[in-house]
Amino acid sequence: MGANEVAPFVLGLLFMVSTAAVLIFRGPIGRAFARRLEGKLAPDPALVQRLEELELRRADVEHDRARVDDLEERLDFAERLLASGPERVEEGRG
Repeated sequence: MGANEVAPFVLGLLFMVSTAAVLIFRGPIGRAFARRLEGKLAPDPALVQRLEELELRRADVEHDRARVDDLEERLDFAERLLASGPERVEEGRG
Protein backbone atom coordinates (compact mmCIF):
# COMPACT_ATOMS: atom_id res chain seq x y z
CA MET A 1 0.00 0.00 0.00
CA GLY A 2 1.42 3.31 -0.97
CA ALA A 3 1.00 6.68 0.67
CA ASN A 4 -1.58 7.63 -1.93
CA GLU A 5 -3.75 4.65 -0.91
CA VAL A 6 -3.42 5.11 2.88
CA ALA A 7 -4.34 8.79 2.99
CA PRO A 8 -7.99 8.37 1.84
CA PHE A 9 -8.44 5.49 4.28
CA VAL A 10 -7.10 7.55 7.21
CA LEU A 11 -9.21 10.56 6.23
CA GLY A 12 -12.35 8.41 5.95
CA LEU A 13 -11.67 6.79 9.31
CA LEU A 14 -11.01 10.19 10.89
CA PHE A 15 -14.28 11.52 9.45
CA MET A 16 -16.27 8.56 10.84
CA VAL A 17 -14.70 8.82 14.29
CA SER A 18 -15.27 12.59 14.40
CA THR A 19 -18.89 12.21 13.32
CA ALA A 20 -19.51 9.53 15.97
CA ALA A 21 -17.88 11.69 18.66
CA VAL A 22 -20.00 14.71 17.73
CA LEU A 23 -23.20 12.66 17.79
CA ILE A 24 -22.35 11.14 21.16
CA PHE A 25 -21.30 14.40 22.82
CA ARG A 26 -24.27 16.34 21.50
CA GLY A 27 -26.64 13.78 22.99
CA PRO A 28 -27.58 13.11 26.61
CA ILE A 29 -24.14 11.74 27.43
CA GLY A 30 -22.48 14.93 26.28
CA ARG A 31 -24.94 17.13 28.17
CA ALA A 32 -24.44 15.12 31.37
CA PHE A 33 -20.68 15.34 30.92
CA ALA A 34 -20.91 19.11 30.42
CA ARG A 35 -23.07 19.56 33.55
CA ARG A 36 -20.56 17.52 35.51
CA LEU A 37 -17.68 19.67 34.28
CA GLU A 38 -19.57 22.86 35.13
CA GLY A 39 -20.39 21.56 38.60
CA LYS A 40 -24.13 21.93 38.07
CA LEU A 41 -24.88 18.30 38.72
CA ALA A 42 -27.24 18.41 41.69
CA PRO A 43 -27.35 15.34 43.89
CA ASP A 44 -30.50 13.26 43.81
CA PRO A 45 -32.58 14.06 46.93
CA ALA A 46 -33.52 10.40 47.34
CA LEU A 47 -29.86 9.42 47.35
CA VAL A 48 -28.99 12.14 49.86
CA GLN A 49 -31.78 10.94 52.17
CA ARG A 50 -30.66 7.32 51.80
CA LEU A 51 -27.07 8.32 52.60
CA GLU A 52 -28.21 10.14 55.76
CA GLU A 53 -30.20 7.08 56.84
CA LEU A 54 -27.19 4.84 56.30
CA GLU A 55 -24.98 7.19 58.30
CA LEU A 56 -27.46 7.05 61.20
CA ARG A 57 -27.57 3.27 61.02
CA ARG A 58 -23.78 3.10 60.99
CA ALA A 59 -23.63 5.29 64.10
CA ASP A 60 -26.18 3.02 65.82
CA VAL A 61 -24.17 -0.06 64.91
CA GLU A 62 -20.98 1.50 66.26
CA HIS A 63 -22.78 2.40 69.49
CA ASP A 64 -24.19 -1.11 69.81
CA ARG A 65 -20.76 -2.61 69.10
CA ALA A 66 -19.26 -0.55 71.93
CA ARG A 67 -21.98 -1.80 74.28
CA VAL A 68 -21.36 -5.41 73.24
CA ASP A 69 -17.61 -4.99 73.84
CA ASP A 70 -18.35 -3.61 77.34
CA LEU A 71 -20.70 -6.51 78.08
CA GLU A 72 -18.08 -9.02 76.88
CA GLU A 73 -15.55 -7.52 79.28
CA ARG A 74 -18.03 -7.74 82.15
CA LEU A 75 -18.87 -11.34 81.30
CA ASP A 76 -15.19 -12.27 81.14
CA PHE A 77 -14.67 -10.66 84.54
CA ALA A 78 -17.63 -12.51 86.04
CA GLU A 79 -16.43 -15.82 84.60
CA ARG A 80 -12.94 -15.30 86.03
CA LEU A 81 -14.41 -14.34 89.39
CA LEU A 82 -16.61 -17.43 89.51
CA ALA A 83 -13.79 -19.70 88.35
CA SER A 84 -11.47 -18.45 91.10
CA GLY A 85 -13.60 -20.00 93.81
CA PRO A 86 -16.23 -19.09 96.37
CA GLU A 87 -13.83 -17.24 98.69
CA ARG A 88 -13.04 -14.71 95.90
CA VAL A 89 -16.75 -14.18 95.29
CA GLU A 90 -17.22 -13.26 98.95
CA GLU A 91 -14.28 -10.82 98.72
CA GLY A 92 -15.81 -9.24 95.63
CA ARG A 93 -19.06 -8.60 97.46
CA GLY A 94 -17.41 -6.96 100.42
